[in-house]
Parts: sequence; structure tokens; C-alpha cells
Amino acid sequence: MDTSVVIRTFNEARYLDELLTSVFAQAFDGRPFEVVLVDSGSTDATLDIARRHNCRIVHISKEAFTFGRSLNVGCEAARGTHLAFISGHCVPCDADWLAQLTRPLREQVLDYAYGAQQGRDTTKFSEQQVFRQTYGGNEKPHPYFVNNANAVLRRDLWLEHPFDESLSGLEDMHLAKRLLEKGYNIGFAPGAPVYHIHDETWSQVRWRYEREALALQDIDPSLHMSRRDLVRCIARAVRMDSRKAREEGRLYAELMDIIRFRVCQYWGSYRGSHASRRLSADTRRRYFYPTT
Repeated sequence: MDTSVVIRTFNEARYLDELLTSVFAQAFDGRPFEVVLVDSGSTDATLDIARRHNCRIVHISKEAFTFGRSLNVGCEAARGTHLAFISGHCVPCDADWLAQLTRPLREQVLDYAYGAQQGRDTTKFSEQQVFRQTYGGNEKPHPYFVNNANAVLRRDLWLEHPFDESLSGLEDMHLAKRLLEKGYNIGFAPGAPVYHIHDETWSQVRWRYEREALALQDIDPSLHMSRRDLVRCIARAVRMDSRKAREEGRLYAELMDIIRFRVCQYWGSYRGSHASRRLSADTRRRYFYPTT
């Protein structure tokens, strides 16, 4: 088996049919691939959709879920030489997404690679700017930046270095840091973008950035946000987003949401960078299942 596409799901029915339709229609030069879906207790039509597309389904309980553990369960079930990861609320932009994503591994240029992400029509304006800043330039966002919403990893490396199951997020960057320290190559896979659709409430935006900042304490303790950093980051991001919105003739319509998003983003990051690493069961549920 050339590649296993591993998808984590929890109530992802809204976009899953579109995602799976796109994945199974990929132009992959005749190379065999499979889809392994790791579900953590969906109560909507997620599993029905997955069965309709003949996915291999494995399960993890909500109580046992972490992002790293869920991926490890999926990777353990996978049979491919390459492990491609895509979120259940992402959709490949092109029919050659899988070929382009795995190309750097097949050509032995990279060992762990990530593709671009972009928003769609429902994406908040400021999150569109985050995607553009992260994936639109020529510079890598961070030496060990990887995002498992759209990434691929050699399976033999995963067997030696599974994802950390204790983290509240950023299991991808944590692994990338470990691999870089051992001399492996981490980088960008051009030509493999996906739409990443975050239909979140404002509190969900805050929780997402908070749990990622909490995980970042374990990855790089030097990245600590002070109150001064908090204010400066919000002010700078609102100013930049407002300038972009004005250029597009959308400032009046977007200004309040720009302010809300950036406050939620950086307030969440500030809280996460000051939070204890020991999470209560209730806090863990809110981090991993903010919609419940």
C-alpha cells in the first residue's frame, strides 16, 4: 500500500462527504491508497458517510481522546508506506492533492511534510489572513512548523517516533521538533492546498488558541506571552487586518469580527501560555470537545 489517508472525526458530517468524494477521486497515478477514519464518538451522520465511502473505521472513546492518541490509533491501523493526514473539516483544493502532498517523501527530499491551507466562503476574515501569512510567503513560519490538518509522514518514522499523547494540541510540531533534532527533513509540500473550514463560535476560537498555547509550553518554553505582548499583538493584528479589509472595500462589514477574532486568538494564547499543564477532566473536555 503506497499511502494511508488518516482522518480524525467527531461529528464532521457537514463536510465529510465532500472531503471523501474528493479524496477517492484523486489522480494518484494508479498507486494504491486507503482511507482510515478515526472516530471519537460521533453522534451525527459521520459514520454513515464513512461507511458509504467504504472507509476503514477505527474508534477511540471521548474519554481517551487526545489529538496525538487519536492519530496514533489511526496510524497503527494504517497499512501505507506514507501516512497522509487531513482534518475532517478540510477539503482538497485540487484533484492531485495527494500526489503533490506525498511527492517530497517519494522523492526522498522530506521525511515529514505539510501542505498549504486556505479558507472558504464561511471563513472569518482574520482567519483568512492567518492562512495567508502562514502559507502564502516564502519563509517557513517556524523551524519545526507542521500542521496535521494537511500533512504526510513516513510510516517507518512514526513507528520509531509516535505522536505524544499527553499534549493538548500541536502534536505535529512536537514531533517535528524531535525529528529535526535527529537530522530528519521537515518542510513544505507545494501544490497540495486544502480548504480548512473552521465554523467556530468565538468561544471555540479562544479555546483552540488556548489549548495550542498550552501545548507550546512543552515544545518551546521560551515562547511565553506577557500582558504587554497580548496588547501589542491584538493592536498590531487588528491594524493589519483593518488595512487589508479597507483595501478590499470590506472594512465596515468586517471590523467588529476582526476585533473579536484577534481578541479571542491572543487572549486564548495568553491564557494558554500561563495555564497549568495538569488539566482537570472538565478542562480536557472543553479543550478537545469545545462544541459540547
